[in-house]
Amino acid sequence: MLTDIEIAQQTKLRPIAEIAEELHVCPEELEPYGRFKAKLNDDLFKRLENEPDGKLILVTAINPTPAGEGKTTTTAGLGQAMAKIGKKAVIALREPSLGPVFGIKGGAAGGGYAQVLPMEDINLHFTGDMHAITSANNLLCAMLDNHMQQGNVLGIDQRRVLIKRCVDMNDRALRSIVIGLGSKVNGIPREDGFIITVASEVMAILCLAKDLKDLKERLGKILIAYTYDGKPVYAKDIKADGAMTALLKDAINPNLVQTIEGTPAIMHGGPFANIAHGCNSVRATRLALKLGDYCITEAGFGSDLGAEKFLDIKCRLAGLKPNCIVVVATVRALKYNGGVPKAELAKENVPALEKGIENLRAHVENMHKYNVPVVVAINRFGTDTDAELKVIDDCCKSLGVEYALSEVFAKGGEGGVELAKTVCKVIDENPESHFAPIYDLDLTVEEKIRTIAQKIYGADDVTFTNQAMKSLKDIKALGGDALPVCIAKTQYSLSDDPTLLGRPTGFNITIRDLRLSNGAGFVVAYAGDVMTMPGLPKVPSAEKIDVDGNGVIHGLF
Repeated sequence: MLTDIEIAQQTKLRPIAEIAEELHVCPEELEPYGRFKAKLNDDLFKRLENEPDGKLILVTAINPTPAGEGKTTTTAGLGQAMAKIGKKAVIALREPSLGPVFGIKGGAAGGGYAQVLPMEDINLHFTGDMHAITSANNLLCAMLDNHMQQGNVLGIDQRRVLIKRCVDMNDRALRSIVIGLGSKVNGIPREDGFIITVASEVMAILCLAKDLKDLKERLGKILIAYTYDGKPVYAKDIKADGAMTALLKDAINPNLVQTIEGTPAIMHGGPFANIAHGCNSVRATRLALKLGDYCITEAGFGSDLGAEKFLDIKCRLAGLKPNCIVVVATVRALKYNGGVPKAELAKENVPALEKGIENLRAHVENMHKYNVPVVVAINRFGTDTDAELKVIDDCCKSLGVEYALSEVFAKGGEGGVELAKTVCKVIDENPESHFAPIYDLDLTVEEKIRTIAQKIYGADDVTFTNQAMKSLKDIKALGGDALPVCIAKTQYSLSDDPTLLGRPTGFNITIRDLRLSNGAGFVVAYAGDVMTMPGLPKVPSAEKIDVDGNGVIHGLF
């Protein structure tokens, strides 16, 4: 059986100019990065501004498990399947972070015969967007420390610095550090730390900015510290916004690539959904809506994280209205939610599936709360039995939702034809979107968090620590009550406890701290013990990755 990278390397890619031409992108609107990837510049945005939008399809999933669900694979495969049934679809995805690539989760380009290519480039340096974001964030940090070193005209309190440096790698040793040690010329000693690049506010801003002007304004609004007398200090106060924007001038333009079958895919931005808002850029989604009759996008991890933030943050801020939500699951993952160990998932276990399928039921019911039609996609494995598939059928019928079996991993677009037809049928039956966010902005931050916790997670209530209440007071003083909330929590459970699988009940969500992402335009609430700088596992994926003397990469999934 071929690995993902072997399948990708055997695929004959089409020149990216051909893909662009089929989308009616003019040569001057395309900025090639080699033969098989390119950026789409602002001229294209301006030309398409008044063109009608296609239909917006969001792909999400149940809570992730070690068994795998295949959300990105389904997204790519659905795009390929749309072409098989004569539909013009454009995929909009996030860029991978090097942290998971060399860690444990893997890349973000799909798998099998439903991949986005060139997968080696995409999963490694791609067009340099991640590096630009890292540089812009760290320039801001360097300018802040330099301001304090060079006289500190603003009177910044080094004990109340709010931003951290970032790096696009899992490196637990950098979570908490001390900087400025040594002689006076080395700066002011203070506690600091790193977060992973995808969790930075700069990443969130890039993904939510509508254009370069908006990007600069948002960067300038980043709350970076407080003065000794308690006044807020923003990035524009230390004159960092202009240089940061210069670093991001090219990174703000979305990237055009293709699937294994030549379906156009726009990849841009890469925030994690467990510690950030987990959606690709607004600019990428808008372009996909203009260039295709269907835009197929995804949001990170389960619907309790990525989809909730897509719907309550991204759609609200960008004025987007999804027409259909696809919830991805596998029989194996649902049995895992029912208590079956990973090593035994290939064996038939109907009782465990009946228990674990409550996780799927929760995600479908939650998505219906946004007044958007839902389709369930079941990634089929050879070990799935008829008895197990009947449990899926019975569940979907009881929920009143259409479902389809998908075999895009093994068969590419052909394996997703049933899913594509089902999605199109549901959209045709519901031509107008009645989407509405789950909460109103005029609620307090606490009320917004409580609404998500109770309506989406199924929690009884929310507990705020003393530190959270202290941060909340500062946030409200700066007008944060008017903003949506972005809850950072474990992806493995509907609760904030990763060990509570299935559909847990009788639990509270604990908010340990909050932070104002003033430039991005939301409040981040940290639930449980979720970390913004992951660590590598005992056996990281990096140990298996190599390159031969001909420059061919091996072991990359």
